[in-house]
Amino acid sequence: MSIWFWCKLSGLPLDALGRLKCNQCFYKPAPPHTGKQGRPRLDGTKLKLDDLSTQKNPDETWDGNDVKGHPVQICWWKHMHVEDARWLDLTIIQVIRPQAAGSERDPRISWFVYLGQDPQEGIAQVALLYCLRFGQEHGYRFDKQALIWTKPHLRTPEQFDRWSQIVAIVHNMIVVARDFVEAELRPWENKQRKYTPQQVRRGLAAILPLLGTPAPPPKPRGKPKGRLCGTQVGKATRFPVVRKTAKVPQLVST
Repeated sequence: MSIWFWCKLSGLPLDALGRLKCNQCFYKPAPPHTGKQGRPRLDGTKLKLDDLSTQKNPDETWDGNDVKGHPVQICWWKHMHVEDARWLDLTIIQVIRPQAAGSERDPRISWFVYLGQDPQEGIAQVALLYCLRFGQEHGYRFDKQALIWTKPHLRTPEQFDRWSQIVAIVHNMIVVARDFVEAELRPWENKQRKYTPQQVRRGLAAILPLLGTPAPPPKPRGKPKGRLCGTQVGKATRFPVVRKTAKVPQLVST
């Protein structure tokens, strides 16, 4: 996750949990000035994710089991920030899973960043919810590829919001139809597990003609009149391009 993205999320009324790379570095708030000559310290204790010597004093720890019954150890450090945005208030979470394979896809040690209020259920339970991310990603991929969520070239944000609502309704209908439609499976797909939305979507081709449509039959178009004489057609509204290399916003003091 980028620092720019953290800064944007910090101004919204929501909680966010994201994964971190192991080469990042965070700091505690600077200690009070001692009164000695020289510049006061800008940062406090350092936490480097790939340096064990900086990970000795977490604020809190938790030992328990995940949903599959595997042991999990979770440590977290509160009130952390980065050098480029010292006004951020981040919680850095370390998740240790001894039973993991230790590969890139299944690491034994994972790092996360949390932005938001202190949850009532605890930071540890929030960190365990990260496994839900994979199901959400597959859902977004299904909407984009099968339901052509991002294919239409719409001009205004209002039009795209309306199209997003239509895609969400169709997605929900496919999930509801899972128990009523004979899904169409490829020869290599597993026939023992529950049908996926993609398999149900293929099977809808056999039932949709039986459902009919509430729309009236089409009428002959005839000869179109076209635009009235003297009609002025304006240019489409232009929106600013979102740059990936945006500058980190600075905290404005009031």
